[in-house]
Amino acid sequence: MVTVEEVRKAQRAQGPATVLAIGTSTPPNCVDQSTYPDYYFRITNSEHKTELKEKFKRMCEKSMIKKRYMYLTEEILKENPNVCEYMAPSLDARQDMVVVEVPKLGKEAATKAIKEWGQPKSKITHLVFCTTSGVDMPGADYQLTKLLGLRPSVKRLMMYQQGCFAGGTVLRVAKDLAENNKGARVLVVCSEITAVTFRGPSDTHLDSLVGQALFGDGAAAVIIGADPVPEIEKPMFELVSAAQTVLPDSDGAIDGHLREVVENITRLSNVQLNIQIEGIRLRYNLLCKVIGVVQKIIRVSNVQLNIQLEKKEKPMFELVSAAQTILPDSDGAIDGHLREVGLTFHLLKDVPGLISKNIEKSLVEAFQPLGISDWNSLFWIAHPGGPAILDQVEAKLALKPEKLRATRHVLSEYGNMSSACVLFILDEMRKKSREDGLQTTGEGLEWGVLFGFGPGLTVETVVLHSVAA
Repeated sequence: MVTVEEVRKAQRAQGPATVLAIGTSTPPNCVDQSTYPDYYFRITNSEHKTELKEKFKRMCEKSMIKKRYMYLTEEILKENPNVCEYMAPSLDARQDMVVVEVPKLGKEAATKAIKEWGQPKSKITHLVFCTTSGVDMPGADYQLTKLLGLRPSVKRLMMYQQGCFAGGTVLRVAKDLAENNKGARVLVVCSEITAVTFRGPSDTHLDSLVGQALFGDGAAAVIIGADPVPEIEKPMFELVSAAQTVLPDSDGAIDGHLREVVENITRLSNVQLNIQIEGIRLRYNLLCKVIGVVQKIIRVSNVQLNIQLEKKEKPMFELVSAAQTILPDSDGAIDGHLREVGLTFHLLKDVPGLISKNIEKSLVEAFQPLGISDWNSLFWIAHPGGPAILDQVEAKLALKPEKLRATRHVLSEYGNMSSACVLFILDEMRKKSREDGLQTTGEGLEWGVLFGFGPGLTVETVVLHSVAA
């Protein structure tokens, strides 16, 4: 008789979870950071607050952000004036937007990831969807399943209100799913829209104004799977480990509250060629080098060639480990609350200090088992909560400036997109590594770390292993 242990062993994958594909998307509306203060104070009817506007200009100038993408256009805001006020009831209007737009933006990113992966979407076994933008039932995971046409039996997990650390959380969860379910292919989607947090300026709540200077909209999707099929799947990164922690003395540093108003394929692949001439059917197996084509139909006179090809899976990264922790003494450092005014966020000034003070402990716990203690020997993917966080982490760990290049690039080009940011950075890193002719997807290095920071203060730590670029 088969034992439970034998059954469990057969159910588990042999190798680590890997990143097999990445896709990103943004709304079409692009906002230039240099002109945003004038626009923001005009659209919120706050141009009379000249001193506050000057403060906001300085915030935008110091943000290291060049542009952001936002679903909220001037037309939408004019149709919803309560959204432009600081404490006006507006939750219904915001919810009406995000319950539609969050899964819609997620679909765009997921479609790109599935296309790069090159496999039928019917092979997706699990869906993990994450957003801090609104709450609904059935959730955005259900809506995305319908939009993509996934199997109704796909195993779904919906993660709401996790905040900026959730990009690490979804990778940790996907790693566990992929490694403990043999053959699993997990579609992970993070989709964030600032329609729930946009509001007019307040002289008494400058932390809210900081958010208006930093946050942008975006969605990112990755496909995670263990034991990539040879000649079909090619990993980008391996997920070695993942951890989460709450920072000490950080209670209330970052929080949010929901209210009625808002306060605060480039590989060789087997191609099946079907030729049909006057009812005569011939079949050949060809070896073709194909880039980005799933089906191509060629008609020549009475000859129809139906070329069906299946892209090979190519892992990008391996997920080696993952962990989560709450930083000590960090209660209230970051929190959010859902109220009639929408989702309100509160951030303490010492958030960068709390993170930089505790980050090395997370690094030691993650990399000591691997015998790694030189943090400059790693490739870095850190959630870009803001320039102050990046600057203090860089100084505390004596990181070389190039270590946070990919992170700073995404901050500059997109702003803080909450949970989606680290996945955008993964995408940027593997693309730039390939463009620069480096040997691995991790800037030519073997080992790397991905950090997510958010409400709690909570820190997600994911150990990555790169593969050949």
